[in-house]
Amino acid sequence: MRIPRIHCGQPLRASEHIQLGDEAAKHVARVLRLREGAPLILFDGTGGEFAAQVVALGRRNVTVEIAEHHVRESESPLEITLVQAVSRGERMDYTIQKAVELGVNRIVPVLSARSVVSLDEERRGRRMEHWRKIIVGACEQCGRNRLPELLDVRPLAAWLQQPAEGLALVLDHRAEHRLGELGAAQAVTLLIGPEGGLTAEEVAAAEAVGYGGLRLGPRVLRTETAAVAALSVLQARWGDLG
Repeated sequence: MRIPRIHCGQPLRASEHIQLGDEAAKHVARVLRLREGAPLILFDGTGGEFAAQVVALGRRNVTVEIAEHHVRESESPLEITLVQAVSRGERMDYTIQKAVELGVNRIVPVLSARSVVSLDEERRGRRMEHWRKIIVGACEQCGRNRLPELLDVRPLAAWLQQPAEGLALVLDHRAEHRLGELGAAQAVTLLIGPEGGLTAEEVAAAEAVGYGGLRLGPRVLRTETAAVAALSVLQARWGDLG
């Protein structure tokens, strides 16, 4: 039986008793329905993980005893920053979840000319918190002990004011170059458009600051499909898939 993995938003140390946060406690007690004595794996997002055990369950609190620390990492040798134009609801959720599973280190949500999502300050805060929970859940599921960084939502034009670092790629079905034509890379920044894609002007702006156009194949992919496909081939070529 697989031991549940729980993220804790506080520093963890061996031989301590702690109370889980509200979300984690609810998941352990009401969703997983664990009992006293049940084993857990805890991680705080900074690396490694701790063996632990449930020692007390209340109506609202779950207390666990932290045991030994295990230095276990599942991070890819390829560092990936995903610059993803915000898409509608479940599409963006899916993209973020699968990006975490596929090993991205940083996620940058951007708003582009064809973005169909409008985010005022209040909605932006709610979406950011929602996406953070997706990141945590994906790390718990896939075995990562380091949380990818989630940057605040910003206009694509604002992101492109800074020059690209390392190998920077923008997905564009009109581009001439394919992944097999590129040299080796240790770090990649990948820009993907929303449902309607990036405009020609946005692609040109990205290329002006160092992004290279990349075509995955002869078919036009949905934005959520494009992210999964591109991240998979990047990890297969330079990372830890393959």
